Amino acid sequence: MVRNPNIKPRSNVDWTNIARRTVQIGFFVWIVIAAIRHNLALVDGASASIDALCPFGGLETLWRMLVEGRYIPKTHPSNIVLGLGLLIGALFAGAAFCGWICPFGTLQDGLTYLRKKLKVREIRVPESLDRWLRYGRFVVLFIILFKTISTVKLWFADFDPYRTIFSLEWLFDFNPAEHWLAYTIAMVILVLSFFIQRAWCKYLCPLGAVLSVVGHLSFLRIRRNPGSCKGCSICNKPCPVGIAVAKANPRVSTNCIGCLACVQSCPRNATLDVQIAPSWWDGLRNLFRRLRRPAPVSGD
Repeated sequence: MVRNPNIKPRSNVDWTNIARRTVQIGFFVWIVIAAIRHNLALVDGASASIDALCPFGGLETLWRMLVEGRYIPKTHPSNIVLGLGLLIGALFAGAAFCGWICPFGTLQDGLTYLRKKLKVREIRVPESLDRWLRYGRFVVLFIILFKTISTVKLWFADFDPYRTIFSLEWLFDFNPAEHWLAYTIAMVILVLSFFIQRAWCKYLCPLGAVLSVVGHLSFLRIRRNPGSCKGCSICNKPCPVGIAVAKANPRVSTNCIGCLACVQSCPRNATLDVQIAPSWWDGLRNLFRRLRRPAPVSGD
């Protein structure tokens, strides 16, 4: 029997997914251990807090650092370093941080895994509504930056579900009288993420908003080859953030978190590939082609 060269050979082991889950769990455990050490520290500042380990804190404190040369309270030079590292990573691989490293993303993936095991039906947001809800990330980002600059403090820290959950203060110093709103927001986000896969990432995450913009400059992008794509839409199903990969023309949306599930699921060779293909690449390549094209010879 002759194998069709356009069809991928089947593999019983998805090594990409295994690698991603291993990295995710590793960073998740590291953040949890860091939070435990901080809460158990006998001397204040002896161990880094969740605030100091957050790359988004680098963006929040950046304005004051540039204008006054000082950090917003609860931020640290580590926030700037982590933010710069994330920016460099985003310029190279887009929002892969969200799909491979972010502990909150890992927690949401865990909730999705639990929902599937319990055979609970997923809530599917209509495409037209989903498209508008994704702008919520930019609204949240604007509010956070505006309030942080105007109040000169980590304004969002009192509401941030990531900080509420991963600081573990609810475990070591449970205080519903003072933090009831933070607990409520965190619980609502967790419930939504149980029924809607990666609800926080898709609709509310301010860092995701930043990365989706920077992603346009990313060198590595997933591209769809329209010539070999048969329109089966198999690649749409495993996407954790609900991107219509089968409609990519040719680059997949910058909302992509780099999990590569779509690439692994595509049954055809060279139809979905990770390539050096930033948005500006085609324009630059076309410019070079025009410059190299010989000028037309005019008649006498």
